[in-house]
Amino acid sequence: MNPRQRRGVLFVVISGLLAVVVFAAVAVFVSSVNSKVGDVVTVYRAGGPIPAYGELTADSIVADEIPRRWVADDAVLATSDLIGRRVAFNVAKGTLISSDMLVPPSDLAPNEREIAIDVDSVTGIADRVRPGDLVDIYAVFADVPGLPKQVRVLVRDVRVVSVRGSQVRVDEESARGQESVVPVTLALAPDDALAVTYAAAFAAEVRLVGLPAGATGDRSGEIGDFDAGNLGGQAIPEGSNG
Repeated sequence: MNPRQRRGVLFVVISGLLAVVVFAAVAVFVSSVNSKVGDVVTVYRAGGPIPAYGELTADSIVADEIPRRWVADDAVLATSDLIGRRVAFNVAKGTLISSDMLVPPSDLAPNEREIAIDVDSVTGIADRVRPGDLVDIYAVFADVPGLPKQVRVLVRDVRVVSVRGSQVRVDEESARGQESVVPVTLALAPDDALAVTYAAAFAAEVRLVGLPAGATGDRSGEIGDFDAGNLGGQAIPEGSNG
């Protein structure tokens, strides 16, 4: 082997060693990046603006991949967790969809209906009522023609579905012109929902009456209405001359 050939062999060996070194360096770098980034997961973003209570469809969300360590647990969702659900507020394009942004699915029984009524801090049991609680609904009738002034139990053992924060409502009869109310959503049978709706519109007052936790006993002995007759007086229907 002449000197030129030996130099050629030496260059080949050196090139091979450099290639091995470069490959090792790249492998170490990639390993380091992977150790910092970790596994990636698929998340979903809003493909465009979604209005409050808008329904999520396959066309309204887009998949994205993000390192798992950078994603909160409530954002790791499957399409089956999203399609058909509704968002609770306006969502901008590109926003990462998480479970706390979704309206809770209804847990109503087939014979139940949801109805929302406004109660104040007194008639709403001073903000003590919580979702899942059972309440009775009382109505105070004072100015309905044909009805005596009385308190009547409209429905017993009503399940509270949700309680919203305090809101301000215009009240022209109030000296201040407004009042603070708390919207409470209840699960009712259809006929009971009609009764509560009527009372909310025409009764002088609708009250929630709290019940003990797990109260399921026989309550058939409880009276269902109360008027002046229970106090020894006479209940005179509104609009009557006596």
